[in-house]
Amino acid sequence: MEELLAIAVAHARGMWRYRWWGLLAAWIAGVALAIVVMLIPDKYEAKARVFVDTQSVLKPLMQGLAVPTNVEQQVTILSRTLISRPNVEKLIRMADLDLDVKTREQRELLIDDLIKRLQIVGAGRDDLFALSFKDTNPERAKRVVQALVSIFVESGLGDKRKDSDEARRFIEEQIKTYETKLADAENRLKEFKLKNLDLFGDSGKDSVTQIGELTAKLNQAKLELREVENSRDAVRRQLSGEDPVFLPESGQTSSGISIPEIDGRIDSLKKQLDSSLQRYTEEHPDVVGTRRVIEQLEAQKKQEIEARRKSGGMTGSVGANPVYQQLKLSLSESEVNLASLRTRVAEYESRLAAIKGSQRMLPEMEAEFAQLNRDYDINKKNYENLVARRETASMSVEMDAASGVAEFRLIDPPSVPSKPSAPNRTLLMPVAGVVSLCIGMLVAFLVFQVRPTFFDGRALREVSGLPVLGVVSMTVDPVRAKQSRNRKLYFVGGVLALAGAYALMTAVLALRAFGT
Repeated sequence: MEELLAIAVAHARGMWRYRWWGLLAAWIAGVALAIVVMLIPDKYEAKARVFVDTQSVLKPLMQGLAVPTNVEQQVTILSRTLISRPNVEKLIRMADLDLDVKTREQRELLIDDLIKRLQIVGAGRDDLFALSFKDTNPERAKRVVQALVSIFVESGLGDKRKDSDEARRFIEEQIKTYETKLADAENRLKEFKLKNLDLFGDSGKDSVTQIGELTAKLNQAKLELREVENSRDAVRRQLSGEDPVFLPESGQTSSGISIPEIDGRIDSLKKQLDSSLQRYTEEHPDVVGTRRVIEQLEAQKKQEIEARRKSGGMTGSVGANPVYQQLKLSLSESEVNLASLRTRVAEYESRLAAIKGSQRMLPEMEAEFAQLNRDYDINKKNYENLVARRETASMSVEMDAASGVAEFRLIDPPSVPSKPSAPNRTLLMPVAGVVSLCIGMLVAFLVFQVRPTFFDGRALREVSGLPVLGVVSMTVDPVRAKQSRNRKLYFVGGVLALAGAYALMTAVLALRAFGT
């Protein structure tokens, strides 16, 4: 610590020895800095404040129907990216700043300078922005800020409309693509159903379901067939104990002769045939079987008439046992039902055999059918989503057109104050005075470093490394002491004069600024 203190004292004594060099350098630097401060050109700052109203009455009303847009975020991003090269080039043309630009290098320098000096900052809240620009020409600064305000407003509206149009155009293209895909999928599904209609049926059921349904129907038909057969056998057993019907004499024709049991069966079958024709076609198994039974009964009737004529029938009116006739009628109905049920059982058995015969192909066909259905469902779902999004986008665009993306309000129009905003000479002048004094001290220190002086034997011994035998001191007489005091007074006066000059200039600048 003592060594550092000794070194500091030595340097201070050395700087004091060359104080006149420092005072001269301080005065020269002070005069130069004062001239520089006074020659700095005045800069005028043009300002404007813009309020962006992002609130709209339609936004809460259209929530869920239109696309929600974060207008606040868009405006914030716009304010941060507004000062870009294309916008600055546009601003140069709008503010007529390129009138004096002759070369490409000058234009590049002008663009870089404007990018550095243009400012857009938030003014206390998110929706309020302050635009400013400093220039030596107040009118030019005002024109630049006015052009910047116009670009700010136009960029906020134009970009949103451009994004909406591009989104709608993209959605329309996707809808057309999915319309084509959906039509192709529908055609493939239709062709597959028509090609495999026998196996899948009208309802498009799988093979397991069809086999189960056919088996159930076949079992039900077989059960009904056994019931009718049992009923027919019971009727036959009852007929064996009843008396037959007697016909009239042989002079009558077969067309005019009535056999009740056969005629009743024929009438019942004809009614059943009429009912079947109302539901089925001529080729239906029930219709064909009924017609065949009717033909068989009519042939049986003719044979019965001929047989009874040959055996010698009774003359006169027809006599018959009522119970016998009723049993014959029931037997005829049972025969008809048996024929119909046999035809139905045969049909179900053939269908079931056909499905089981092609069952090896069914898994592959069902997998293909499931894939076609899946592709169709996916395309249909995407198509419906795109159509819904298109309607949402259209509604959003119309809402933005009705209410506006955001309303830009010019709170403070571009204006330039009468006095310059820079430089602040009242502050720069005392700073220049302090800097000049620091320069003087630095010069004195450098001169001492160039021309070092030893003030005691200890410093000489440390620097030279040689032993110092003794030190001769100087005795100061009154004349030399008086001269030393006068030189100190002159030095202090020079320093005070420099500080006073700067103080006076600062006071004058402050009074002039206050007066304007």
